Amino acid sequence: MRKITPCLWFDFNAEEAVAHYMRIFPNSRVLETAHYNDASPALKGKVLTIRFEVEGQELLALNAGPQFPFTEAISLSVDCADQAEVDRLWSALSEGGSEGPCGWVKDRFGLSWQIVPRPMIEMLQGPDAAGAARAMAAMMKMGKLDIAALRAAYEGR
Repeated sequence: MRKITPCLWFDFNAEEAVAHYMRIFPNSRVLETAHYNDASPALKGKVLTIRFEVEGQELLALNAGPQFPFTEAISLSVDCADQAEVDRLWSALSEGGSEGPCGWVKDRFGLSWQIVPRPMIEMLQGPDAAGAARAMAAMMKMGKLDIAALRAAYEGR
């Protein structure tokens, strides 16, 4: 187990959520599952936590009830190599959820994700400050990020 692992609080649907994420991200696996015991008689035998890995990131899913729903205060940022990956993840994660601005999407469990194309980061961190500002301004008007449109803005076209 890693020293620090983000814990995601689910409303008793952690198994469904983990299975959903594992379908979306092919490089994923369940590492460990723990169950409620005698300390919680009403829940004894049900899944308490699932420690899992998605694209090398270890996460802990906690089945704990409706007390603490997700907010945008925490999100998972996904580095995408190209537009095809952006499109695939945007579609898969927004299904049953909602699309947000600037590359953000909320999945059907309420967890927020940032779908970030690597070329956009390269533009924003590149040597052309005016181009970076144009790309940022273009990004602020988008939902799903469009690499070609960002590049056009960056290049002043």
